Amino acid sequence: MDSKLRPGERLDDLLIGDLKIIQHEKEFCFSLDAVLLAHFATVRPGWAIADLGAGTGVLGLLLAARGAGQVTGVEINSYMAQMAKRTIELNGLSERLQIVCADVREIKTVLNAGARDLVVANPPYRPSGGGFISSNDHVAAARHELLGSLKDFVAAASYLVKFRGRFAMVHLPERMAEIIQTMMSYGLEPKRLRLVYPSIERKPRFLLVEGVRGAKPGLDVLPPLFVYGSDGKYSKEINDYYPNKPQDR
Repeated sequence: MDSKLRPGERLDDLLIGDLKIIQHEKEFCFSLDAVLLAHFATVRPGWAIADLGAGTGVLGLLLAARGAGQVTGVEINSYMAQMAKRTIELNGLSERLQIVCADVREIKTVLNAGARDLVVANPPYRPSGGGFISSNDHVAAARHELLGSLKDFVAAASYLVKFRGRFAMVHLPERMAEIIQTMMSYGLEPKRLRLVYPSIERKPRFLLVEGVRGAKPGLDVLPPLFVYGSDGKYSKEINDYYPNKPQDR
């Protein structure tokens, strides 16, 4: 596997089965939010899934491990797209996972409408004018809405997902009202919502939400998820996400 790495790249262990992922030190690397989304989204065996803003391709790998049939990742960064393709090849998943280098704002030119059982997205969290913007253009675009807004990602999801299909996303709690309003405006009725807290005494850091296209109103707010316990170690639920991780003693 290492023979296919390029300068600046490394091979990381996902601690799930034998899955490995290629990442680059100067590109945007995946973090816990992608893992949270992969385990939050409703996935059934054989489902056809689209991953908007696929990045390293980590969501596709994790969803395949949960039984997804076909996952198509859409990534605008050409280097990230080819790196994700190499990751897929290294894991022997080319028959189930694919990466398309494309702009989610032009999704109608590359993928068919209404063909996915599930669409997932880990989009940029910050509006283009808010907060510190990295001098690295690729990292900046992954964190800020420079190449696609919340509305653009939700619109693309609405186009791709079939009637009664699902859209799951991870985002910031502070944008909850905007997220729910935007999803509803595109016919994606929010049905499940969960807040993720670093620990019991901290404010939530992530919002997980899943909507169903064409569903009736009715939102199920799930119990909070705590990343760390009072001992400062991963909570049992988070630990369970990593079956190959050595357990804390």
